[in-house]
Amino acid sequence: MSFSRSEDAPPPPPPPPVVINRYCDDQLRDIVRKLRERMQLHKEKHGVHPFVFTLLNFGVLLIAPVYRKEDWIKKQEAERIKREEAEQKKKEEDAKKAAAKKEKEEKEEKLKAEKEAAEAICPKIKCTCIDTLLKPLEDKMDAYLGTTIDPFTDRRYIKWLSVVKVAFNYNVWLATACLCFPYHTPVTIPFWIFFDILADHVNIIDITMFQSRLQFVKARDIIKDRILAKQRYRESARFQADLISIIPFDLLCFHFGFTSIFRINRFMRYQSFFEFSDRLESIMAKAYIWRYVDRTTGYLLFCLHLNSCSTKWTYDGKGNANLRCYYFATRTLTTIRGLPEPHTLSEIVFQLVNFFTGVFVFSSLIGHMRDVIGAATAGQTYFRASMDSCVAYMNTYTIPKLVHWWDSQGMLGKSLLKDASGMRIAIAVDINLATFQKIDLFKVCLCTLLRLKSIVYLPGDFVYSYHGQMSSIGSCRVTLGPDNKIVFMTLKAGCVFGEIRSWTDDLYTLLFKSLESVRFVESRL
Repeated sequence: MSFSRSEDAPPPPPPPPVVINRYCDDQLRDIVRKLRERMQLHKEKHGVHPFVFTLLNFGVLLIAPVYRKEDWIKKQEAERIKREEAEQKKKEEDAKKAAAKKEKEEKEEKLKAEKEAAEAICPKIKCTCIDTLLKPLEDKMDAYLGTTIDPFTDRRYIKWLSVVKVAFNYNVWLATACLCFPYHTPVTIPFWIFFDILADHVNIIDITMFQSRLQFVKARDIIKDRILAKQRYRESARFQADLISIIPFDLLCFHFGFTSIFRINRFMRYQSFFEFSDRLESIMAKAYIWRYVDRTTGYLLFCLHLNSCSTKWTYDGKGNANLRCYYFATRTLTTIRGLPEPHTLSEIVFQLVNFFTGVFVFSSLIGHMRDVIGAATAGQTYFRASMDSCVAYMNTYTIPKLVHWWDSQGMLGKSLLKDASGMRIAIAVDINLATFQKIDLFKVCLCTLLRLKSIVYLPGDFVYSYHGQMSSIGSCRVTLGPDNKIVFMTLKAGCVFGEIRSWTDDLYTLLFKSLESVRFVESRL
């Protein structure tokens, strides 16, 4: 009965809300009411709930917008259109920049072409007809020379340059001699014509077959295409000079008489002369020999030759005119006394010019010979200086002639016999220590590090670490056991160690004295 009466009893009233602070409770209720009113207002205006409220664990509301499907599609379309417009605008700007850059490059190329045309000796000439005529011959030469030639390493090109140099020397030496002395006689003219034509053929072959095949470097790439090589040569100033040098002014001899003045344009082939010297020196083991024989002696003889050609009035009619004038020019440029006294004003001026020219020529000649001899004996000079420094180093530290390695490092010198270069390297390092101290890597080191004592250890030697000292080594390995066969660890290059100890089971330390060198190293204590 009691159980049924308890079921019929009314439920107890709900407990009143717990109010901690009446003011805070009123404020929260007011905020909730305003949010509901705002939500209802947006719902009536937009027809959709504009916000989703997510309560985080920290009690912060995260607000994220939510759109209807139609509005979301419109928004995506608007963003796509905006993005396409931005990309189109960027493409237009890039196109404008590219067009401006291209226009600027065209202007620069045009200005460069105008500048080259203004500096050119003669206007550019199209050699289409000549190329058509020479094409069969060029194709045949491809089997021997190849499509292109390396001007620096190809020995065939250097041999050909020697032939070109002979032709150039023929024109330079004999043209001036024939111009000043009577070598053109009815008997010798046919021989002169033959050798002139032969020298001209050498120049023509060089221009058409060799110079148009030379490889060149463009943008760090070696261009080996014959068409590009020919085009580059045709556009160069050297081609214009070579073209002027083979103009046959000799044909004017039929009207004005046979004279060497019409072969002066052959002198413009001087670039081949200097190119031969440079290429030959680059492949010679002792280039100073050629530099002395060709450049120094050759230039001196040619200066004497020009001086003899300018003094043909000194010929007295006896013997060979060229040799007499050459002898007089040599005496005036090398000696001052023992010459006939000048009497007229022209003779006095000529002698003064010769004296001053001789002084400057021979002073430069002596200086050039000194440089040549110095370059030839540079190795011997360096060896003597190194040997003197080594002897001075050994005398300073009173190193005896016979050094007992056991007293200095505890070894019998067997490792030194295995690798005798180790001690030589150490001595070389001590000699060049001043140079090493100038290296940027060593500038940041402390002065105490550079003053450390240097000891050389060879493969198989044992390195001893004394108490209270630090050592900087190369490659060593720590060995254990009575036979020193157990490798405990390997110390690589740059390792620094002081006392090396090993903790045993009995908690005492064992000082390692078996530190073996793996290879030639230098330890600094």
